Amino acid sequence: MSAALRAAVTVAMLVGFYVLGLVQLAVAGLLLFWIWTHLHGAGAAKLSWLLIVGVGAVVVGLWRAIRATPGEPEGLPVTPEQAPELWRLVHDMAVEAGTRAPDEIRLVAEVNAAVTEDTELLGLVAGRRRLYLGVPLLQAFTVDQMRSVIAHELGHYSGSHTRLAAVAYRGRMAMGETLSRVGKWNVFGWVFKGYGLLFLLVSNAVTRRQEFEADRASVRVAGVEAATSAMREIPVVATAWDFYFGRYVAYGWELGYAPNDIFGGFAHLYAARTQELAELREREPDGETSRWDTHPSTAERIAAMHAMPPVAHPVDGRPAATLLPRLGDAGLALQREVVDFGSRTILPWPEFTAASTTALVQHRADRVFRSVARCAGVPEAGLADLFALVAAGRLGELTAEFFPQSARDEAAAKFADVMDDLITLAAVRCGVAFWRHSWSEPVRAVDPAGNPVDYTEIAKLAVAPETLEEARARLTHLGIRVDAARVVEVQATATGSDVIGAMANVRLDGQESDLILLNRGFIFVPAPKNTDEGEQRIATLLASSSPVELARLHRFVPFEEVAAARVVKNVPINVELTLHGGDTLTVKERWSSDTVGKSRDTLEAILDRINERTQAQQGA
Repeated sequence: MSAALRAAVTVAMLVGFYVLGLVQLAVAGLLLFWIWTHLHGAGAAKLSWLLIVGVGAVVVGLWRAIRATPGEPEGLPVTPEQAPELWRLVHDMAVEAGTRAPDEIRLVAEVNAAVTEDTELLGLVAGRRRLYLGVPLLQAFTVDQMRSVIAHELGHYSGSHTRLAAVAYRGRMAMGETLSRVGKWNVFGWVFKGYGLLFLLVSNAVTRRQEFEADRASVRVAGVEAATSAMREIPVVATAWDFYFGRYVAYGWELGYAPNDIFGGFAHLYAARTQELAELREREPDGETSRWDTHPSTAERIAAMHAMPPVAHPVDGRPAATLLPRLGDAGLALQREVVDFGSRTILPWPEFTAASTTALVQHRADRVFRSVARCAGVPEAGLADLFALVAAGRLGELTAEFFPQSARDEAAAKFADVMDDLITLAAVRCGVAFWRHSWSEPVRAVDPAGNPVDYTEIAKLAVAPETLEEARARLTHLGIRVDAARVVEVQATATGSDVIGAMANVRLDGQESDLILLNRGFIFVPAPKNTDEGEQRIATLLASSSPVELARLHRFVPFEEVAAARVVKNVPINVELTLHGGDTLTVKERWSSDTVGKSRDTLEAILDRINERTQAQQGA
């Protein structure tokens, strides 16, 4: 089956989705007519209402999809004047691929490349073409590898894969909008869900075949070596990009800081982490795939490339960045275009790392200091108050909260690592230690001369009453004041939290609420009494707001504030939470509550950990 015919089948199925909606609307109209001509009174009104609600979700979804249009093109345009060699390369390769060159080239903030085409009359009239290139690829690839990626994308043009993209967009919008609005008990929705699964099977089979066809264009135009090399390198770049954001950007971003050059930082990391990247390249390419995947596996694609007749091509191992002079400036321009810094403090990389690491260590320290304050019976606490607990022989009360499964001696030994962090924080606050930024290794605390500092031995001395004074003396000798490390965040927040579960329509002290489970606490969001579409309501809520925002706007109960959890009833779950201040909260699940995934199991595990911690503290 040709690419055009396969695409036509997909479009026909999309049209069928609309037809199915119209048929169901007509059936609903006939049923309403029958109800009001054969039934009367409250019974007719209830049946009519159920019918209208059932088909209404379908109608709303279809109407919104019909009116939807693709958004404005994303990314940063690159003109021929800005990148003459890149534009010349793309035009030459388009000629080799036997297709019209794109009218625009745009940079995007993704480890990806893509093409689009604005067409009319179901793809019969060609329109404006755009080629999207990810900045991380230009930073990490060679010219040969970039040639292969561009040739692949041009292969989508020569195979007419983009002609029906606008129609497919509108159809997928119709499916997404409609299926997201139908509840699990909506009979009309069952038909659409079944049709949607069938469409995905057919559509994904089409896109997988299109990828193979585009790969053939890549090998024909750029050569098999460049094509397979690019296929192997893309997962490496993607892994490095995820690592970069997770280890270098995200933690500071969550704490209110941002680096002044996001894309430039990735280029530095990719150049510095040569050993780790080499190890990633040694891994076998992914060979797993299923009928639900939109792309064939990397292993399948590489095998298909090697099966093609070899084509000789001159080797160009130059960095792909040479295709775009002043790539660093282009990265900064793209950053201004696509990155929303909000109210974050923007700093150069070394200062960003120092400020973010200090804030992160302080955030962890605050968790400890709040517990110290409860143990010591003071409003606010710091390292000096913790030392007072150690001197009084009361460290076990604190360690039981953090290491409930450990014996007292073992817990004290483990707490030495926590104490090390607190002492390091005090050293940084006193100007005795500084955070050193590095692209090749984790951030480390160093002295003013740049030598790594190590307070491990002092921390071990500081967790035992009999050696505490020696620890004090050593800290004084180093110029580290114990009172320099104190709590900043007196009240716990959801900063740095992740969502681990959700339950719709539980009752908090008798009030209808949706329960959002974070890895650091509970969020209770007011909910309607109607339990329909609870799961969808929660999905919309989580998509529109971060955990920090939700905790700020609604009732947030950190786990650390819960002194005890008493399970009154297991099914449906009914639990009493006793807070350290003495207040008691009652949380009751309803039989009709929607539970996202295995959130009920997650909630039970959380309650078990709270009780385990409580028992350990009582035995301390």
